[in-house]
Amino acid sequence: MKFLADMGVSPQTVEVLKNQGYDAIHISEEGLFRMRDAEILEKACKEGRVILTFDLDFADLLAASVEILPSTIIFRLKKTFPDFVSARLLSVLSDCKDELESGALVTIEDGRYRLRHLPINMS
Repeated sequence: MKFLADMGVSPQTVEVLKNQGYDAIHISEEGLFRMRDAEILEKACKEGRVILTFDLDFADLLAASVEILPSTIIFRLKKTFPDFVSARLLSVLSDCKDELESGALVTIEDGRYRLRHLPINMS
C-alpha cells in the first residue's frame, strides 16, 4: 500500500510507515508545500496512494467527486503527537487494508475509527 501525507501529518509518521515496509511520501519531500487539496487528490489517484490528512475538507471533496479513489484517512484526534498518530494509524491499517485498496474514507479518532466505502452516497 502506498501513502501520500498532507502537510498536517508529521514526517515522523511517514518514517514509521516506511519502517513498516510501506511506500510513503510526505508532500513536503517533493517541495509541494502549497498544493491545493484537489491537486493532492489528483496526485494520490494518479500514483495509487492513500491520502493521510487532518484536513476535513477532503471528505467534502470525495463526496462531491463520486469517485472510488483515492482512499483517504482523516485524523480527528485530540492527541496529535506523532507517536500516537502513528500507533493509531498502524492499528487501523491492520483492520482496513482491503477497504483502503478498493476505495474508502476512514476517519480515525482517539478510541475508534469510522469507515465509509467510496463513492460516498449523499442520499
